[in-house]
Amino acid sequence: MEKILDIAEAIAHEKGLQPKLVIEALKTAFIQTAKRVINNKFNFEAQIDQATKSIKVIQIITVVEDDDKRLKNEETAPAYISISDAREYDDQVELDDQLQIEHNLEDYGRTAAASLHREIEYHVQRLVEDELFNKYKSKIGNLVSGRVTRVDSQNNTYVEVDEIRAVLPMKSRIKGEIFRVGDHIKAVVRRVGMDKDNGIQIELSRTSPKFLEELLALEVPEIADGAVIIEKCARIPGERAKIALISMHPQIDAVGATVGVKGVRINAVSQELIGENIDCIEYTNIPELFVSRTMSPAIISHVQIIKNAAGENEKAIITLPSDQKSKAIGKSGINIRLASMLTGMNIELVENNAKTDAIGEEPQEQKDGVDALKALFN
Repeated sequence: MEKILDIAEAIAHEKGLQPKLVIEALKTAFIQTAKRVINNKFNFEAQIDQATKSIKVIQIITVVEDDDKRLKNEETAPAYISISDAREYDDQVELDDQLQIEHNLEDYGRTAAASLHREIEYHVQRLVEDELFNKYKSKIGNLVSGRVTRVDSQNNTYVEVDEIRAVLPMKSRIKGEIFRVGDHIKAVVRRVGMDKDNGIQIELSRTSPKFLEELLALEVPEIADGAVIIEKCARIPGERAKIALISMHPQIDAVGATVGVKGVRINAVSQELIGENIDCIEYTNIPELFVSRTMSPAIISHVQIIKNAAGENEKAIITLPSDQKSKAIGKSGINIRLASMLTGMNIELVENNAKTDAIGEEPQEQKDGVDALKALFN
């Protein structure tokens, strides 16, 4: 096993791995091979011989008392020796000393060589997978691009991303999208998992709000360099989205920079999202004003914020003219849903004539009787 360290460096360079990790993988391979071809119950260590650039396999035997229970256990006995037996070889030996016996795997013929080759291949492959797993784990929420290699019967799309294949499930595709083999697509990494049978599994998404954020960062330099920050984002994929923006520079208009001249920037993002309409809103930490802006294009008369027991903003009661109600709700309720998602609050609409509509509730009847009673006592 001469110059195994040179082999480790070559593997590390070829696979893009750290040499130290490759050496540890090789040491594990040597130990597993020794257990396989010598004795599975022996306690082995792999030691580096820097002079010969080789790995030595050492059997470790621990010296224990003559009546130690581990000597009588078939599973543990090979790793221990009684002090009486040990002193027959060395009268200076003490309890807990470790005797070392070197084994040369080359003495075990082709069986050992074949086994060692398989073990090295296995452990290096696991190391490569671990590196890839950590690499893509750190990319969760980031934008990646790749080529479509297959679309299965359930319309799951398989995408080749650099050195690995990822999957874009049907549920994570924008409604109406159709992909064919050879298409190049963009998506964000949604989930990364490791399976013993199938290896690394990477799930992509084009419906996540993060996908919209990443596309905007790609298209808008001010967002990419941090001059404009996307504070919040809400989407109904393929239909409409709302983003709350804040400028970190007094001379930069967050909304104007994002939209671009004649809408060129926001339109480019919308085109990637199959025509999804994107509303850009200037963020403010004043909840009443922020809620009012999220209800655009409806014109709001008044906003009342209701807090829960923990002091958090839980509900927004919005008063608006009757002719603004349909704009506030939007087609199929899309505008009010997005506003609720963006603000994190339940939103209730109250018309100026005292009729109210709550999200998910039927319109309440006008309370003329109550108002009449109040008038009598005033």
